[in-house]
Amino acid sequence: MNHDYLDPVNSLHVPEMADMTFAVDFLLRAKEGVRNIAAALTETASPDVRALLRKQLMEGVSLHQQITELMIDKKWFHPYELTEQYQLDQLSANNTIMVGKMNLFPAETNRKGMFDRTPDEH
Repeated sequence: MNHDYLDPVNSLHVPEMADMTFAVDFLLRAKEGVRNIAAALTETASPDVRALLRKQLMEGVSLHQQITELMIDKKWFHPYELTEQYQLDQLSANNTIMVGKMNLFPAETNRKGMFDRTPDEH
């Protein structure tokens, strides 16, 4: 792979990698929400607020489960197969390093002739 982020060959599998990244971030935020609601629940004295927080806690746990199941179905997360998860984590780390090495601000940005047709052709 070359390090030119404007080269179309470098966009191969990017939508799938982006979807996986968004799902991981969503999963982490759901987990963080569950943890924060649980902490708030232990600090609340009002019965009405406790009932509301309990409901929100259960919804947060359900959301976390749904995201986890989606990621398992898409093979973006392997909680029971550590070897596969390790390989996926290694791939993610290598992709991060590769993106970090790309020249995101090249002096030459003319890409004329790199595509099979101009944007106006059908």
